[in-house]
Amino acid sequence: MSTKNVLIKSTASAVLGVSALLLGACSTTSPDVIKPGDAQRMSQVADAVVLNVRPVVVEGSQSGAGGATGAVIGGVAGVGSTSNSRGGVIAGVVGAVVGGVVGNAVERFGTREDAIEILLQLSTGERRAIVQAKGNETLNPGDAVILVTTGGKTRVMLAPKIRPAGGR
Repeated sequence: MSTKNVLIKSTASAVLGVSALLLGACSTTSPDVIKPGDAQRMSQVADAVVLNVRPVVVEGSQSGAGGATGAVIGGVAGVGSTSNSRGGVIAGVVGAVVGGVVGNAVERFGTREDAIEILLQLSTGERRAIVQAKGNETLNPGDAVILVTTGGKTRVMLAPKIRPAGGR
């Protein structure tokens, strides 16, 4: 294998590894995942009752990282696909365009998230809707819940059951 091919394969592998790390670091809307900056912070809590729950999908991100990474990988692979310099340039451009489109699609679909939209009735009588990723708790109409707001983000969780005095 020539030095050029080894360099192309190692560059493509490195770029692919970095893109996997970027996609793995994408944020989540899960009520079960707390960001480090939100830990040990006082949160506001409000009582509510669930009126309705419906499944939704949170569209994946399109930050450009997937498209850029795909373009680099496609361009490098295209240039290395032929020994003809003119053909290599054309293959590199085509590879970059195709790689960019594929990389963008991988990022978008890789960061999609199944979620729920929760319609709530607050204790004040106001109604609110919140979308969050599916968590470990199952929410149903009529459930008493609490809304925990930290740093402008709100999550919904089942209200704790109050035990009678002296009970265990």
